[in-house]
Amino acid sequence: MTLNKANNDPSIENADPLSEIGVLDDIRLLGLALKTLGHDYFQLAGLEAQRAGRSLVTMLIVGIMFALLLTLAWLGLVVVAILAMIENGIALSHAILLAVAGNLILVLLCSIVIRYKSRYLKFPALLRSLKSNPES
Repeated sequence: MTLNKANNDPSIENADPLSEIGVLDDIRLLGLALKTLGHDYFQLAGLEAQRAGRSLVTMLIVGIMFALLLTLAWLGLVVVAILAMIENGIALSHAILLAVAGNLILVLLCSIVIRYKSRYLKFPALLRSLKSNPES
């Protein structure tokens, strides 16, 4: 070993214990960065799951309203048909027909709300985050 030092061997001179500490610090920092990144992804997934849960509850409530309004519209159409046959064109059937038309407009509004809320069930922010390129 003293022979190598006497010959000025560069491999022995560059074996500095301080450079090994720098590599260990770099590895430690990389591990911390990966842990932080993983935590961020899990936090984002949790927030999106919460949003998806809320959207699902809203969609279920609106879906129930949709079913009730559609049922009322059907019953209204049946009542209109029966009254039209019985009364043969009296204005009461026109009033019921307007009520049915109002119910159908509400059904249309409910379907728009369901379509709008359904996009949050796909976890869009998490997917964008996972697909993003770290180099860009």
